[in-house]
Amino acid sequence: MSKGERISRFVAELTSGDVDQRQTDVAKHPFYQAFFHCWNEQRYYEAHDVLEQLWLKTDSSDADFFKGLIQAAGGFVHLQKQFEHPSHPKHSRRLQPAVRLFLLAQRNLSRFSPRHHGLDVAALCQLLRAYADEIVASDYKINPWSPKSAPKLEHL
Repeated sequence: MSKGERISRFVAELTSGDVDQRQTDVAKHPFYQAFFHCWNEQRYYEAHDVLEQLWLKTDSSDADFFKGLIQAAGGFVHLQKQFEHPSHPKHSRRLQPAVRLFLLAQRNLSRFSPRHHGLDVAALCQLLRAYADEIVASDYKINPWSPKSAPKLEHL
């Protein structure tokens, strides 16, 4: 089974139904909706994976929008891993890559501000900047993310 088939099956399980990948309204596309579902459950890696499938199939101006969302999710993967394993040799060094991804995401998303496909892009960019600034201000020693304070994203 290919990664695309595996992700389609995963999205079908999340949505309890068929996955119509021909949906032309991005805000209603099952992969886009699955991104938010996963994000809000703190499943950032899966959020990245499902949206990547939509990003890889687009050649529209939305490509940078999807890439920015994927980078944002990737940044939170780093924070989550560092939070869960702060003394692990690899995971303890994830704050700098998180900041890099947050800044890249902000750069890719900012041109879609203030809203795009039902998402408050301006608020997301502010959130990413706040996380990056807090980490940098701590000299990359304090992770501001925790499961209790994890940000939620709303769309539509």
